[in-house]
Amino acid sequence: MPDRPEVTAVEIARLAGVGRAAVSNWRRRHPDFPRPVGGTDSSPTFALADVEAWLRGQGKIAELPLLERTWRLVETLRDPAGHPAAPLLQAGAVLLLLHREPDRWPALTAEPDTRLATALPRALSGVAVQTLGVEGAAALQLSGLLGSTQLDLARLLAELAAGVGAAGAYEQLLTRYAEANTRQLSPTPPEAAELLAAVAGVPATVLDPAAGLGAVLLALPPTTGRYGQDADPVTSALALLRLALHTPATDPGPLPLDLRGGDSLRADAYSGRTFEAVLCQPPYNERDWGHDQLQFDPRWPGGQVPPRGESELAWVLHCLARTGPGGLAALLLPPAVAGRRAGRRVRAELLRSGALRAVIALPAGAAPPYGVPLHLWVLRAPRPGEDFRQVLLLDASSSPGASSGFPAGSSTGFLTGFSPVAPSVASSGEGGRDRVDWPELRRTVLDAWRAFDLAAREGLPLPDDRPGVHRAMAAIDLLDDETDLSPARHVPPAGAVGGAAELAHLGGRLTELLAGLAAPGSLLPEPSAVVPPTTAVAPVITVGELVRSGVLEVYSSGSGAATGAGAGVGADAGVGPGAAVLTDQDLIAGGAPSGAPDSGGSTGPAAGIRTRPGDVLVPALGGGVARVVQADGPLAGAALGRQLHLLRPDLEAVDPEFLAGQLRSTASTRRAASHATTTARLDIRRVELPRLPIADQRRLGTAFARIAAFDATLQQAAALGHGLAQSLTDGLATGALPLPEAHPRA
Repeated sequence: MPDRPEVTAVEIARLAGVGRAAVSNWRRRHPDFPRPVGGTDSSPTFALADVEAWLRGQGKIAELPLLERTWRLVETLRDPAGHPAAPLLQAGAVLLLLHREPDRWPALTAEPDTRLATALPRALSGVAVQTLGVEGAAALQLSGLLGSTQLDLARLLAELAAGVGAAGAYEQLLTRYAEANTRQLSPTPPEAAELLAAVAGVPATVLDPAAGLGAVLLALPPTTGRYGQDADPVTSALALLRLALHTPATDPGPLPLDLRGGDSLRADAYSGRTFEAVLCQPPYNERDWGHDQLQFDPRWPGGQVPPRGESELAWVLHCLARTGPGGLAALLLPPAVAGRRAGRRVRAELLRSGALRAVIALPAGAAPPYGVPLHLWVLRAPRPGEDFRQVLLLDASSSPGASSGFPAGSSTGFLTGFSPVAPSVASSGEGGRDRVDWPELRRTVLDAWRAFDLAAREGLPLPDDRPGVHRAMAAIDLLDDETDLSPARHVPPAGAVGGAAELAHLGGRLTELLAGLAAPGSLLPEPSAVVPPTTAVAPVITVGELVRSGVLEVYSSGSGAATGAGAGVGADAGVGPGAAVLTDQDLIAGGAPSGAPDSGGSTGPAAGIRTRPGDVLVPALGGGVARVVQADGPLAGAALGRQLHLLRPDLEAVDPEFLAGQLRSTASTRRAASHATTTARLDIRRVELPRLPIADQRRLGTAFARIAAFDATLQQAAALGHGLAQSLTDGLATGALPLPEAHPRA
């Protein structure tokens, strides 16, 4: 292992709150930039101490953040020949001690290092056995002797926990680990995990046979008996520590937690046991899942062995086999599982047995892989003699603003709440991860499922179908040559919202917008009346120089998912409850903040920053977007999500509208953009602005604001026109609107 911490270019960018391209530019432009000390030619590493000293000397950071110092020590302790997460087990044990026995830490730290090196391991082992039991403590593989670096790490962990809590500190470390190992880990987002838990209700015992870092089990109350298994024993131990840290310290041990290592399909740790609920997001597209070894496994009902290419159906049957009679199993699956021909016989068996109760189509971005609109399958293990054979098919795959009809409400509400999004924008950002309306999605799914499930359990009439959303079907009606369970194939389309009268009203509103746009001279400024004659020849100054002069502050959010206590990997500990998170897609679309406090706050120097009137917001990827925060606007008071820059000017020296207009200018941003990849990233500090008196800035700022308002109106009209045309088409195609009078074709 290295004798001192090293960092990559990506990690240097995170420290300074800039893009990776900026680090490459520093290496080329500054001869005193630290030389590589390791790595490869394509991915060099640098000594952390040298990089930190250089960044301080350049005024790019004041002090290395506590989390970064902690993470560097974790990296230093990693054995290249061992598991990359092994140091996190020791770190989690230290945090567990701080969480369960906080009064013991001061006495331990009063000991000299020579005694602390053995006293601390004894304390860690004791609290692990008391909290997790003998088997759980053994899974942590704790050392009996700690070195000086490990003791330094323990002290930093105590300092970090003092600020965000022991659970919050561990969430931040797990997030960094997940970011560094994206190919091995795809944590289920907390919102998706909470949806799975809500579908299950309040079971007494729950199993997650593909637990990963324990996101699904974390969404359940601590009083639930939580069981899990993961193919990687170290990952299951990390999840065990995570769940223990999120359990109240007053709960007596051993806690009702049992997480084990091993492949659930080929080495089932809970063979012969059943649970009230089994919830998971299993691995997808596995060819080597044990097909040949498991030909005669009792988990396959009716001898229907899942085909080799249908590993997801093997997980479905495994979950069903571990569910007690009347218990519930819920899985997040790729949409192809519902219709692939190879799995038709297994799907048919699930329908005939009455086990499959619901297939729910979710919007893209609900869970990884974020570009795929996953399905939620819900099953109940049949009780003896039960003859219920109905299936709920629910299509919630349409994200807000993407449906063919208008949202419920008046045209005014539609125009006020609608955010025009270009097609390229709507399809970006990890498949719309930040654009899922989770409160609405939860209501849609849970209302339909609970009503259907209650009717099934109590023998009540099934709830009425809702065109465009859900439909209950007899299992026999789904049994055909394909047995395709995709909700979109069976849910009838919704009619036009509001009928002909509502559409006519919206058409009138569109006419008003177009009439205003027909005379752009009344909306746009006259160039000769607003451009100061000195603009073309004015000297320039960079944003970085304005920062150094003290008239401008710049905060840049990181590019990775943030972490928060209790929210799971991917939430921001710096974002307090109730604070809306502004995403880069919100800013580009011109909409209100749509992110939740646990769905992607900033991770860099901007953590904890809230927008205020006069701030200027710019996406890190540029794109000609810059918006001023208004006192009565939707952007005020928001927390920063990923990939955003916040510029806070001294209003006596820099006009916000002038600054935003210059940042929207192609000429100002072209030279400051990096094109090292197919995506242009804006190095905000290199943007050049004309050096003008404040009076001239304000004149230009007024003009820029009028141009921005014109552009917003233009986009609003385009979006309204497209939506109106689509709703008319759908209404006529489905017969929801009366046949129009005959007109000759153009």
